[in-house]
Amino acid sequence: MSRLLRLWMLALLWACGPAQAASPSEFDHLRTGFALSGSHQNQRCESCHIGGVFKGTPRDCESCHTSGARFARTNTVKPSAHIPTQQTCDSCHSTRSFSGARMDHSGVAKGSCQSCHNGSQASGKPDVHLSTSAACDSCHRSSAWKPAANFNHAGVAAGSCASCHAALKPATAVHAGQTVCDNCHKSTSSWAGAKVDHGSFNASTNCAGCHNGSAAGGKPGNHMPVGSANCGSCHASNGWKPSKWNHSQLAVANQCASCHSGAFPPADGKPATHTPYQNVSALASANCDSCHKAGYASWTPARLHASVAVSGQCSSCHASSKPSTAVHSGQTVCENCHKSTSSWAGAKVDHSGFSVATNCSSCHNGTAATGKSANHIPVAATNCIACHGTAGWKPTKWNHTQLTVVNQCASCHSGAYPPADGKPAAHTPYQLVATIAASNCDSCHKAGYASWTPAKLHSSVSVSSQCSSCHLSNRPATAVHAGQTVCENCHKSTSAWTGAKVDHSGFTVATNCSSCHNGSAATGKSANHIPVAATNCIACHGTSGWKPTKWNHTQVTVVNQCASCHSGAYPPADGKPAAHTPYQLVATIAASNCDSCHKAGYASWTPARLHSSVSVSSQCSSCHLSNRPATAVHAGQTVCENCHKSTSTWTGAKVDHSGFTVATNCSSCHNGTAATGKPVNHIPVQTTNCIACHGTVGWKPTKWNHTQIAVLDCASCHNGSYPPADGKPAQHIPYQALTGVVASNCNTCHKGGYASWANGRLHSSVTVNGQCKQCHNGSYLSQGAVAKPSNHIPESQLLNGAALECNACHTSTTAWSQRMNHNASMGSGAGWCKACHASGTSYLGSMERKALTHRTKTPVPTDCSESGCHRPLGNKGAAYTKWD
Repeated sequence: MSRLLRLWMLALLWACGPAQAASPSEFDHLRTGFALSGSHQNQRCESCHIGGVFKGTPRDCESCHTSGARFARTNTVKPSAHIPTQQTCDSCHSTRSFSGARMDHSGVAKGSCQSCHNGSQASGKPDVHLSTSAACDSCHRSSAWKPAANFNHAGVAAGSCASCHAALKPATAVHAGQTVCDNCHKSTSSWAGAKVDHGSFNASTNCAGCHNGSAAGGKPGNHMPVGSANCGSCHASNGWKPSKWNHSQLAVANQCASCHSGAFPPADGKPATHTPYQNVSALASANCDSCHKAGYASWTPARLHASVAVSGQCSSCHASSKPSTAVHSGQTVCENCHKSTSSWAGAKVDHSGFSVATNCSSCHNGTAATGKSANHIPVAATNCIACHGTAGWKPTKWNHTQLTVVNQCASCHSGAYPPADGKPAAHTPYQLVATIAASNCDSCHKAGYASWTPAKLHSSVSVSSQCSSCHLSNRPATAVHAGQTVCENCHKSTSAWTGAKVDHSGFTVATNCSSCHNGSAATGKSANHIPVAATNCIACHGTSGWKPTKWNHTQVTVVNQCASCHSGAYPPADGKPAAHTPYQLVATIAASNCDSCHKAGYASWTPARLHSSVSVSSQCSSCHLSNRPATAVHAGQTVCENCHKSTSTWTGAKVDHSGFTVATNCSSCHNGTAATGKPVNHIPVQTTNCIACHGTVGWKPTKWNHTQIAVLDCASCHNGSYPPADGKPAQHIPYQALTGVVASNCNTCHKGGYASWANGRLHSSVTVNGQCKQCHNGSYLSQGAVAKPSNHIPESQLLNGAALECNACHTSTTAWSQRMNHNASMGSGAGWCKACHASGTSYLGSMERKALTHRTKTPVPTDCSESGCHRPLGNKGAAYTKWD
């Protein structure tokens, strides 16, 4: 022992000895490295310094407060029921008092609460706790037991809710007697919105047990009377409205009025205008379905008389609706005249006893009953019954025998007394002929009153002149009749007009036919007659008839004049057919005449040949456009001679590409229809013309060199879809998965241009924050993405270490060498620090490595960082940077 230490101990003993009155509190105990606080302030020195030995006095709680320890003696020690922990005492307890210790639950493994909270070491589940095998921390928090939340109902058996919630249900009528909560409450997250599941209810369910107006809504006051029928008979379980009432749920025969009284909407009652059947004694007590036979499907049609027998009291219903006519005035007994309940029509006075002596007009005077109409035929004093029957006015029995009618037809047949017809407006005006002006109707109408027709004037009376008195107004409106007033000059017979005509027998070639045959006086040339200039009609036509003619092309000169007649306007001279070659559209031959091609003369049109007769070197489409082949290559082409060079044959025509340039729109033909187009895997070139890459003498080989279009978007072609443009290799760095660079294009990294993909550099081209493991995981070594070496420090030992990205430590994208980021790891527990810093480890880095026993031999520390040793839990060094 050194001299200085011995002197210090002597001084201390002297200060504490009985001969010295100084208080121990005067000694600054902090100088020893152990501060006296709390209960330690009131202890005597020898309580800890046994036998006056100072050296080796422990500073940790466990050495003095553990049962059986040398320094424990009478101290309070950790009880045997203490919760199991590796923490030091002062992690929870203070020197002021052991009681009131607050456990730091931050390091407690999930699901292990009950290992302490078992009612012995720490408070456990109370007796009234709901039955569950779930871990405490499924619902409870470490800061407070209540309120408990997040109970997982996933494993709860259906129908067992009441085992926990029975005492909590509301004291309402709808809950009374209910023992199965989940019949209505379908959600474990909220009681609100619970509804009864009516899906299994049926007609036998006692709906009124709940729907009684108390527990649930009941029937309204104006509900139709349904007796003991159950609600489910009409109402669906998924809603009261609309109901499914179809009159089959209850017996409704003879009971319609029970509901259809107007008191139970929507059952309608009798309308205000309903037939007042109650006033008829025979059916006063009849029910609705006595008349409404259509059943409950429809009230209409309802028929009273077809349903029940009514033989009297008609006026009970019909009095207010009888017609306001003289015959009905004062009548109160309908059935005196109306004998049928099926129809009012036909009701009439019984005329069966009336005779010729009866004065019909005493009633049929136009007031009490219908009288004669104003246009009735004049019958003088003849009684009605002479013609009309008592069963009805019409039809009458008039047969011209009731009155004298000989030579008196016009008395009635003047047009004033229908149905006696008068002369029609177009009647022959015989009155204008002097010899027959006074004749009576039956002078011509010889058939008598049985029939007016047939009436013949000329066969009944003699007429030899004055024909125009009748025929002038209906002669033909022809030029030959114009100005003629004496018919009999030409027409010699009264029996027929035909045969009257001009005598042409003396006419010759010198006769000017057209002086009469000018279309006015007599028929002239038709509008479509062939043009014959001044040639006389008789040159072709005979005087005995216009047709047939004797035209043989010799009557007029026809050389180079074929089209004068053969234009289609002058049948029977035929014109060009609709499908005739349209030579007029070709400028060089537009003025050609028919016989330019039709060389056979007028004897025959065929055969005619255009190209062998006239010279045509262009404008082929004028004729051939409409009959060109319906192929894609011809679509839209209008200049045939661009490809077809011969007028003798079409075959062998080819497009001449020699004059095409970059300005030529190749795709107008090469579109895959008219001509071969781009294949589906052709590189996308947008609006670039084909000729920019392809030659006009052949598509392949192309001369693509990336200069023809802007190629900033490399991936447009280099995506594997357009060979020979290569796409990304399978092991290409997955830059798309990196947030912030997903839209980058190939040339973002590949700066060597389109000449080479090599020398692509990601980190020198784009900024990447984190996400290092996406590439640096060993899968992309060939792409230059260095992987973590096998002896990399185990970052899983750090808090959240498994989730750490490389850039937690490696902050540079140009070099890996960086300083370790300890991520604020607390080095207690299962050896956070020693995982890397224990001697013998071979991880990368220049960290200091030592054995756990390099300073303290016993007890062996669990880790470098613990009370009394290195930071952060110990007292030595700086946290995560320096040990000491």
